[in-house]
Amino acid sequence: MTYQAAGRAEQYRILLVEDDDGDALLVEELLYDTDLPHTLARCRTAADARISLASGRVDCVLLDLHLPDASGVETVQAIQTDTEAAIIVLTGLDEPRAGVDALAAGAQDYLIKGKVEPDLMQRAVRYAVQRKQAERANAALQIGRLRAEENARLERGLLPEPLLSASAVTASSRYYPGRAQALLGGDFLDVVQTDDGQVHAVIGDVSGHGPDAAALGVCLRIAWRALTLGGHRDQELLHLLERLHIAERTGSDLFTTCTLITLDTAAGTLTLHLAGHHEPLLITPDGARQVAASHGIALGVAPGLGKWPSTTLRLPVRGSLVAYTDGLIEGFADTGGTRLGVDGLLGIIDTIGATDPSAHLDQLIARTRTLNADRHTDDLAVLRLDWDTTAHGTDA
Repeated sequence: MTYQAAGRAEQYRILLVEDDDGDALLVEELLYDTDLPHTLARCRTAADARISLASGRVDCVLLDLHLPDASGVETVQAIQTDTEAAIIVLTGLDEPRAGVDALAAGAQDYLIKGKVEPDLMQRAVRYAVQRKQAERANAALQIGRLRAEENARLERGLLPEPLLSASAVTASSRYYPGRAQALLGGDFLDVVQTDDGQVHAVIGDVSGHGPDAAALGVCLRIAWRALTLGGHRDQELLHLLERLHIAERTGSDLFTTCTLITLDTAAGTLTLHLAGHHEPLLITPDGARQVAASHGIALGVAPGLGKWPSTTLRLPVRGSLVAYTDGLIEGFADTGGTRLGVDGLLGIIDTIGATDPSAHLDQLIARTRTLNADRHTDDLAVLRLDWDTTAHGTDA
């Protein structure tokens, strides 16, 4: 049976769970005597209440603790698992501890039958609903904080501090999620310098978004650093990374694109291996251009069949190499829907006057994001390596 207070635009949806007809009538009259706008529905058992709660929204449950199919604190536990509504327990005069125990079990308030006036009933319903809303908001806030902490830990794993000992080479990097407060994607990068003086770098992008892609990116990044410091190089290194990718991925549709970079400032060479990734950009005093390099397939696309040829270039005396994930170039370049692309990116670089690497990256990313106006929402990671080999006497 449903009772409704007339003439109210906004109403509290109240469910009374009470098997005693006399007690149910008293509650109905109490609510009627208040000025609380409400609708009232009644169930006689906990099982019926759970069905009713599943079929429609309820703001507040007035719950008797002694039902044919549930009794005591178990009644609260049986009801609250199926609803986000506030719960007010109705106790008897001879149950001094029942209300307190119900609060400990998750109820928002309790009322003692026979000692409730209309004003108290009204306040109890209003406060219980507000208290439940505050509890849900606090729970959501806590979940948000935990997710932010998890993202921060994952981001530290995706974007570690470079291990560089020589001042001839510096590294700068940036990472931006595709959307504000979005889950991290699988973009990752790293830079290490080995005992022979060579600087090794990687930038990669695991397909997809969310914790699975980010966790796989962290795994591959850590594996790359360990294997590189352990002496593994080139195709052998990529085969090992692919084996780890396959072992750790959560679905067979996940793949990873990446670029391996080796700077040998003593020999004056730059070596690249591309696994499904686009070519980096080379910036010198003469301007910026895309490096022409050989390609191999992404990791995980054809397990065990990949070939990743190397490309070796002479290293300019001074210059910069900018490697990036596709979120930097796949955004829009104008209001007509034209994609930025590599040519658009090179055009932006030619207009940036900043000489400081970090400031240059910030301006580059700011310009691309302004042009895109948040219409494309992929993650982006950018790695910039700067070098000056004049101390080694390397020719251009």
